[in-house]
Order: sequence, then C-alpha cells, then structure tokens
Amino acid sequence: MQDAITSIYGFVRLADEIVDTFHNYDKEYLLNKFEKDYFESYDQGISLNPVLHSFQLTVRKYNIPNEYVSSFINSMRSDLRKKDYANQREIDEYIYGSADVVGLMCLKVFCNGDDAYFCKLEKPAMKLGSAFQKVNFLRDLKTDMVNLDRSYFPEIVKDNFSESVKAHVILQINHDFDEAFEGIKNLPKDAKLSVLVAYYYYKNLLQKIEHTPAGKIMENRIRIPDIKKVVLLLKAILVIKFKLI
Repeated sequence: MQDAITSIYGFVRLADEIVDTFHNYDKEYLLNKFEKDYFESYDQGISLNPVLHSFQLTVRKYNIPNEYVSSFINSMRSDLRKKDYANQREIDEYIYGSADVVGLMCLKVFCNGDDAYFCKLEKPAMKLGSAFQKVNFLRDLKTDMVNLDRSYFPEIVKDNFSESVKAHVILQINHDFDEAFEGIKNLPKDAKLSVLVAYYYYKNLLQKIEHTPAGKIMENRIRIPDIKKVVLLLKAILVIKFKLI
C-alpha cells in the first residue's frame, strides 16, 4: 500500500511542479506531454519514466478510473490559463480535479477492491481533499496572489483580505473537516494512522491561520514547527493505539 500511495504522490507532485516552478520552459507543452506520456504508459503497461511507470501500475492494480487522472490534469491546466475563479461552481470544479480526486485515488488503494466500502467513504474522502486544498490556498495566499497572480477564493480580493472574509472561509473549511473526520473513523486500520496524522497537521495549520491577523497571512507563509509536527504524530499514534477513534 505504501508504494501505491507514494506513486500517486509522485505523479501529482510532478504535475504540480510543472505548472508552478518550470518558469523558463513552455509549461503547457510539458504538461500536455506529461499527460500524453501517462496515457501511453497506461495503454502499454510500461514507461521509461519511473514516476509514470509506478503510477500506471497503481492505477491498473487498484482500478483507479482514468477520469480521476484527466480531472486532475485539467485542474493543473487551469493554473496555466485561469487566474480568477468568479463563483463557487468554478472553484468547486477546480478543487474536485486538484484535490478531491487525489483523495479518491488514495481511497481506491485503501479499499483495495471493496466497492461497497469505497462508496461508503467516498464523500468524506472528497471533503478531506477539499479541506486540505483550501487550507493550502490560505497558507499560500501571498504566493498565489502576488507571485503567481492567482485567486482561488471568489470572496478574497487582493489588498482587501479582511478578518470577516477569513472567518467565513475558515468556517467552510471546518465544515469540510467535520464531515471528513467521520470517514477517517471508518478507514481500514493500516490506512488510518497516516490519514489521521495529515488531518491533525492541516487542522493545526488552519488553527494557526485563524489566530494570525489577515494582514500577516498576506505577508508571510504560515508554517508548523518541526517539534509540533512530532507532537501531532505522537498524538495520532496514541489515539490509534488506545482505539480512541
């Protein structure tokens, strides 16, 4: 299972790097080639690119729908073409492709062919992906809005990020976290710890953002200290060990 999750991370991370960091190259060409190479590797069952080869093996083994892959690539392509999201429908569509489907890919691995189990946890998995992505948006507000000229929240306008707007966005994210947590409770034992650690990390990051003035969020990237990460890991281990979830 660990190798499968690593392969998913490698695939989505490389695509994300193409659109966010390959500034001196033709990003759209590279992303299109990345997509084309993936589907060729899936059709052939092999790739000389180790990231793509590992990922297509995972897709095949766990019957991950290629619709998830296409939706993910389409959201990455949006980062090359689209700067603002004018309404909730547009941002929901982007988040589905950039985050929700990644959670669903991982859930396919966790459920390992049990379709009924997958259907039961599908919505909470999507809510967790959405929550993680929205926290990332808040954490990276300065980079996205100032450096990359992107705005993912329709209610957030550059130079007008207020405490009331921040509170509204955080309330939405906490609703997503609440729904996601019900799914975490029902995850298979061998998957629960890693997901719980990520949940605690992002919840803690959101709490830190909540207690940081809106103006400061636009100036500095909010981070969790390494010692705090260790504490969150130990907390998750104890919760699992004593069956508190």
